[in-house]
Amino acid sequence: MPTAPPLRPLGFGLGLRPTHYAQILDGRPAVDWFEVITENYLVGGGRPLHFLDAIRARYPVVMHGVSLSIGGTAPLDLGYLDSVRALAARCEPAWISDHLCWTGSGPHNLHDLLPLPYTEEALAHVAPRIEQVQERLGRRLVLENVSSYISYAASAMSEWEFLAELVRRTGCDLLLDVNNVYVSSRNHGFDPRAFIDGVPAAAVRQFHLAGHLDLGTHVIDTHDAPVCEAVWDLYAYALGRLGPVSTLLERDDHIPPLAELVAELDRARGLARAIRLREAG
Repeated sequence: MPTAPPLRPLGFGLGLRPTHYAQILDGRPAVDWFEVITENYLVGGGRPLHFLDAIRARYPVVMHGVSLSIGGTAPLDLGYLDSVRALAARCEPAWISDHLCWTGSGPHNLHDLLPLPYTEEALAHVAPRIEQVQERLGRRLVLENVSSYISYAASAMSEWEFLAELVRRTGCDLLLDVNNVYVSSRNHGFDPRAFIDGVPAAAVRQFHLAGHLDLGTHVIDTHDAPVCEAVWDLYAYALGRLGPVSTLLERDDHIPPLAELVAELDRARGLARAIRLREAG
Protein backbone atom coordinates (compact mmCIF):
# COMPACT_ATOMS: atom_id res chain seq x y z
CA MET A 1 0.00 0.00 0.00
CA PRO A 2 1.55 3.36 -0.99
CA THR A 3 2.51 5.53 1.95
CA ALA A 4 2.03 9.26 2.17
CA PRO A 5 3.29 11.85 4.66
CA PRO A 6 0.68 13.42 6.94
CA LEU A 7 -0.96 16.42 5.31
CA ARG A 8 -1.93 19.63 7.02
CA PRO A 9 -5.59 20.54 6.49
CA LEU A 10 -6.14 22.56 3.33
CA GLY A 11 -8.73 24.78 4.99
CA PHE A 12 -12.12 25.55 3.44
CA GLY A 13 -12.90 24.80 -0.18
CA LEU A 14 -15.58 24.73 -2.85
CA GLY A 15 -16.45 22.33 -5.62
CA LEU A 16 -15.11 23.75 -8.88
CA ARG A 17 -18.01 24.40 -11.27
CA PRO A 18 -17.74 25.78 -14.84
CA THR A 19 -20.14 28.63 -14.15
CA HIS A 20 -17.59 30.09 -11.74
CA TYR A 21 -14.39 29.67 -13.79
CA ALA A 22 -14.09 33.30 -14.89
CA GLN A 23 -15.04 34.74 -11.49
CA ILE A 24 -12.40 32.63 -9.77
CA LEU A 25 -9.66 33.81 -12.13
CA ASP A 26 -10.79 37.45 -12.17
CA GLY A 27 -11.69 37.88 -8.52
CA ARG A 28 -9.45 35.61 -6.44
CA PRO A 29 -12.27 34.65 -4.04
CA ALA A 30 -11.52 33.81 -0.38
CA VAL A 31 -11.47 30.06 -1.00
CA ASP A 32 -8.54 27.96 0.20
CA TRP A 33 -8.83 25.13 -2.35
CA PHE A 34 -11.09 23.55 -4.96
CA GLU A 35 -12.37 20.03 -5.50
CA VAL A 36 -12.71 18.93 -9.12
CA ILE A 37 -14.97 16.17 -10.41
CA THR A 38 -12.38 13.84 -11.92
CA GLU A 39 -14.47 12.68 -14.88
CA ASN A 40 -15.03 16.25 -16.11
CA TYR A 41 -11.32 16.57 -16.89
CA LEU A 42 -10.44 13.19 -18.39
CA VAL A 43 -10.16 14.78 -21.81
CA GLY A 44 -7.29 15.46 -24.18
CA GLY A 45 -7.61 19.22 -24.07
CA GLY A 46 -10.13 22.00 -24.49
CA ARG A 47 -11.85 24.45 -22.17
CA PRO A 48 -12.10 22.30 -19.01
CA LEU A 49 -8.37 21.55 -18.86
CA HIS A 50 -7.48 25.13 -19.82
CA PHE A 51 -9.35 26.47 -16.80
CA LEU A 52 -8.18 23.68 -14.51
CA ASP A 53 -4.56 24.49 -15.32
CA ALA A 54 -5.14 28.21 -14.72
CA ILE A 55 -6.97 27.69 -11.42
CA ARG A 56 -4.51 25.04 -10.24
CA ALA A 57 -1.74 27.59 -10.70
CA ARG A 58 -3.41 29.68 -7.98
CA TYR A 59 -5.12 27.20 -5.67
CA PRO A 60 -4.57 23.67 -4.35
CA VAL A 61 -6.98 21.11 -5.76
CA VAL A 62 -8.18 17.62 -4.94
CA MET A 63 -9.76 15.13 -7.37
CA HIS A 64 -13.14 13.58 -6.58
CA GLY A 65 -14.43 10.75 -8.78
CA VAL A 66 -17.85 9.20 -9.32
CA SER A 67 -17.03 6.24 -11.60
CA LEU A 68 -14.71 3.94 -9.68
CA SER A 69 -17.45 1.55 -8.50
CA ILE A 70 -15.08 0.12 -5.91
CA GLY A 71 -17.85 -2.14 -4.60
CA GLY A 72 -18.91 -3.46 -8.01
CA THR A 73 -18.40 -7.01 -9.23
CA ALA A 74 -16.99 -6.12 -12.66
CA PRO A 75 -13.18 -5.99 -12.90
CA LEU A 76 -11.74 -2.57 -12.17
CA ASP A 77 -11.35 -0.44 -15.30
CA LEU A 78 -7.57 -0.16 -15.57
CA GLY A 79 -7.80 2.24 -18.52
CA TYR A 80 -9.91 4.58 -16.40
CA LEU A 81 -7.42 4.32 -13.53
CA ASP A 82 -4.54 5.12 -15.85
CA SER A 83 -6.42 8.22 -17.07
CA VAL A 84 -6.99 9.28 -13.46
CA ARG A 85 -3.30 8.82 -12.73
CA ALA A 86 -2.35 10.91 -15.78
CA LEU A 87 -4.68 13.72 -14.69
CA ALA A 88 -3.18 13.58 -11.21
CA ALA A 89 0.30 13.93 -12.70
CA ARG A 90 -0.92 17.05 -14.50
CA CYS A 91 -2.75 18.83 -11.66
CA GLU A 92 -0.93 17.34 -8.64
CA PRO A 93 -3.95 17.02 -6.33
CA ALA A 94 -3.48 16.83 -2.59
CA TRP A 95 -5.44 13.55 -2.76
CA ILE A 96 -7.84 11.54 -4.90
CA SER A 97 -11.22 10.45 -3.60
CA ASP A 98 -14.20 8.44 -4.78
CA HIS A 99 -17.24 6.79 -3.20
CA LEU A 100 -17.64 3.57 -1.26
CA CYS A 101 -20.39 2.19 -3.48
CA TRP A 102 -21.25 0.26 -6.60
CA THR A 103 -22.70 1.93 -9.70
CA GLY A 104 -24.02 -0.90 -11.86
CA SER A 105 -23.77 -4.51 -12.94
CA GLY A 106 -21.62 -5.64 -15.83
CA PRO A 107 -22.03 -3.21 -18.74
CA HIS A 108 -25.09 -1.58 -17.16
CA ASN A 109 -24.39 1.71 -15.37
CA LEU A 110 -27.23 2.82 -13.10
CA HIS A 111 -25.77 6.34 -12.76
CA ASP A 112 -26.21 6.26 -9.01
CA LEU A 113 -24.01 5.69 -5.97
CA LEU A 114 -25.46 2.55 -4.43
CA PRO A 115 -24.60 1.33 -0.91
CA LEU A 116 -22.99 -1.97 -0.03
CA PRO A 117 -24.14 -4.65 2.38
CA TYR A 118 -22.02 -4.34 5.51
CA THR A 119 -20.80 -7.92 5.74
CA GLU A 120 -17.54 -9.83 6.01
CA GLU A 121 -18.08 -11.04 2.44
CA ALA A 122 -18.29 -7.44 1.19
CA LEU A 123 -15.16 -6.52 3.14
CA ALA A 124 -13.29 -9.44 1.62
CA HIS A 125 -14.40 -8.28 -1.85
CA VAL A 126 -13.75 -4.55 -1.51
CA ALA A 127 -10.47 -4.51 0.43
CA PRO A 128 -8.30 -6.08 -2.32
CA ARG A 129 -9.92 -3.80 -4.90
CA ILE A 130 -8.92 -0.77 -2.82
CA GLU A 131 -5.39 -2.12 -2.61
CA GLN A 132 -5.34 -2.61 -6.38
CA VAL A 133 -6.47 0.98 -6.96
CA GLN A 134 -3.88 2.34 -4.54
CA GLU A 135 -1.10 0.43 -6.25
CA ARG A 136 -2.26 1.54 -9.71
CA LEU A 137 -2.51 5.21 -8.69
CA GLY A 138 0.61 5.13 -6.54
CA ARG A 139 -1.14 6.84 -3.67
CA ARG A 140 -3.59 6.34 -0.85
CA LEU A 141 -7.27 6.35 -1.87
CA VAL A 142 -9.80 8.48 0.02
CA LEU A 143 -13.30 6.94 0.17
CA GLU A 144 -16.58 8.76 0.87
CA ASN A 145 -19.61 7.42 2.70
CA VAL A 146 -22.67 7.67 0.44
CA SER A 147 -26.22 8.63 1.39
CA SER A 148 -28.62 5.69 1.31
CA TYR A 149 -32.33 4.99 1.20
CA ILE A 150 -32.37 1.20 1.58
CA SER A 151 -30.49 -1.22 3.80
CA TYR A 152 -29.61 -4.88 3.38
CA ALA A 153 -31.05 -7.61 5.57
CA ALA A 154 -27.69 -9.36 5.31
CA SER A 155 -25.74 -6.51 6.95
CA ALA A 156 -23.98 -7.74 10.08
CA MET A 157 -22.33 -4.51 11.18
CA SER A 158 -22.90 -0.76 11.08
CA GLU A 159 -21.64 1.40 8.24
CA TRP A 160 -19.07 3.04 10.50
CA GLU A 161 -17.78 -0.34 11.68
CA PHE A 162 -17.43 -1.38 8.03
CA LEU A 163 -15.49 1.81 7.22
CA ALA A 164 -13.19 1.37 10.21
CA GLU A 165 -12.38 -2.19 9.18
CA LEU A 166 -11.65 -1.13 5.59
CA VAL A 167 -9.22 1.47 6.90
CA ARG A 168 -7.55 -1.15 9.10
CA ARG A 169 -7.17 -3.64 6.22
CA THR A 170 -6.12 -1.30 3.41
CA GLY A 171 -4.72 1.90 4.93
CA CYS A 172 -7.15 3.98 2.86
CA ASP A 173 -8.39 7.33 4.14
CA LEU A 174 -11.94 8.62 4.53
CA LEU A 175 -13.95 11.50 3.15
CA LEU A 176 -16.63 11.99 5.80
CA ASP A 177 -19.69 13.50 4.12
CA VAL A 178 -21.51 15.04 7.08
CA ASN A 179 -24.66 15.64 5.06
CA ASN A 180 -24.70 12.01 3.93
CA VAL A 181 -24.35 10.86 7.53
CA TYR A 182 -27.35 12.99 8.44
CA VAL A 183 -29.44 11.87 5.44
CA SER A 184 -28.76 8.18 6.09
CA SER A 185 -29.40 8.57 9.83
CA ARG A 186 -32.82 10.03 9.14
CA ASN A 187 -33.65 7.33 6.58
CA HIS A 188 -32.46 4.43 8.73
CA GLY A 189 -33.06 5.69 12.26
CA PHE A 190 -29.54 5.63 13.73
CA ASP A 191 -27.74 8.27 15.78
CA PRO A 192 -25.53 10.32 13.43
CA ARG A 193 -23.15 11.11 16.28
CA ALA A 194 -22.54 7.39 16.74
CA PHE A 195 -21.37 7.29 13.11
CA ILE A 196 -18.90 10.12 13.72
CA ASP A 197 -17.72 8.56 16.97
CA GLY A 198 -17.19 5.24 15.22
CA VAL A 199 -14.90 6.24 12.36
CA PRO A 200 -11.13 6.27 12.96
CA ALA A 201 -10.22 9.92 13.48
CA ALA A 202 -6.72 9.63 12.03
CA ALA A 203 -8.13 8.40 8.70
CA VAL A 204 -10.56 11.29 8.09
CA ARG A 205 -8.88 13.41 5.43
CA GLN A 206 -11.84 15.57 4.35
CA PHE A 207 -15.37 16.69 5.21
CA HIS A 208 -18.21 17.37 2.76
CA LEU A 209 -21.09 19.73 3.51
CA ALA A 210 -24.16 19.99 1.28
CA GLY A 211 -27.92 20.51 1.20
CA HIS A 212 -30.73 18.00 0.85
CA LEU A 213 -34.49 17.66 0.41
CA ASP A 214 -36.38 16.82 3.60
CA LEU A 215 -39.71 15.16 2.84
CA GLY A 216 -40.50 14.36 6.46
CA THR A 217 -40.75 10.60 6.12
CA HIS A 218 -37.41 10.45 4.31
CA VAL A 219 -34.56 12.68 3.17
CA ILE A 220 -33.03 12.85 -0.32
CA ASP A 221 -29.46 13.98 -0.94
CA THR A 222 -29.76 16.65 -3.64
CA HIS A 223 -26.78 19.02 -3.30
CA ASP A 224 -29.05 21.79 -4.57
CA ALA A 225 -29.70 23.84 -1.44
CA PRO A 226 -27.86 25.51 1.44
CA VAL A 227 -26.69 23.42 4.36
CA CYS A 228 -29.48 23.07 6.92
CA GLU A 229 -29.17 23.80 10.64
CA ALA A 230 -29.16 20.12 11.65
CA VAL A 231 -26.19 19.45 9.38
CA TRP A 232 -24.36 22.51 10.69
CA ASP A 233 -24.87 21.16 14.21
CA LEU A 234 -23.54 17.74 13.17
CA TYR A 235 -20.55 19.40 11.47
CA ALA A 236 -19.77 21.24 14.70
CA TYR A 237 -19.87 17.91 16.52
CA ALA A 238 -17.56 16.34 13.92
CA LEU A 239 -15.08 19.19 14.32
CA GLY A 240 -15.07 18.71 18.07
CA ARG A 241 -14.61 14.96 17.74
CA LEU A 242 -12.17 14.81 14.80
CA GLY A 243 -10.38 18.15 14.95
CA PRO A 244 -9.51 20.47 12.05
CA VAL A 245 -10.25 18.62 8.80
CA SER A 246 -10.23 20.05 5.26
CA THR A 247 -13.84 21.09 4.61
CA LEU A 248 -15.58 21.26 1.22
CA LEU A 249 -18.95 22.87 0.45
CA GLU A 250 -20.73 21.10 -2.44
CA ARG A 251 -23.40 22.52 -4.74
CA ASP A 252 -24.30 20.58 -7.88
CA ASP A 253 -27.65 22.11 -8.91
CA HIS A 254 -29.40 25.45 -8.49
CA ILE A 255 -25.88 26.85 -8.26
CA PRO A 256 -25.94 30.38 -6.81
CA PRO A 257 -23.47 33.21 -7.44
CA LEU A 258 -19.97 32.51 -6.22
CA ALA A 259 -20.21 35.20 -3.52
CA GLU A 260 -23.17 33.38 -1.96
CA LEU A 261 -21.23 30.13 -1.75
CA VAL A 262 -18.20 31.91 -0.29
CA ALA A 263 -20.44 33.42 2.38
CA GLU A 264 -21.80 29.97 3.26
CA LEU A 265 -18.26 28.61 3.35
CA ASP A 266 -17.37 31.40 5.77
CA ARG A 267 -19.92 29.94 8.18
CA ALA A 268 -17.94 26.70 8.22
CA ARG A 269 -14.77 28.68 8.77
CA GLY A 270 -16.36 30.56 11.65
CA LEU A 271 -17.65 27.39 13.29
CA ALA A 272 -14.20 25.82 13.14
CA ARG A 273 -12.63 28.94 14.62
CA ALA A 274 -15.16 29.06 17.46
CA ILE A 275 -14.55 25.42 18.35
CA ARG A 276 -10.78 25.92 18.35
CA LEU A 277 -11.14 28.89 20.68
CA ARG A 278 -13.50 26.98 22.95
CA GLU A 279 -11.14 24.05 23.22
CA ALA A 280 -8.14 26.35 23.79
CA GLY A 281 -9.93 28.26 26.55
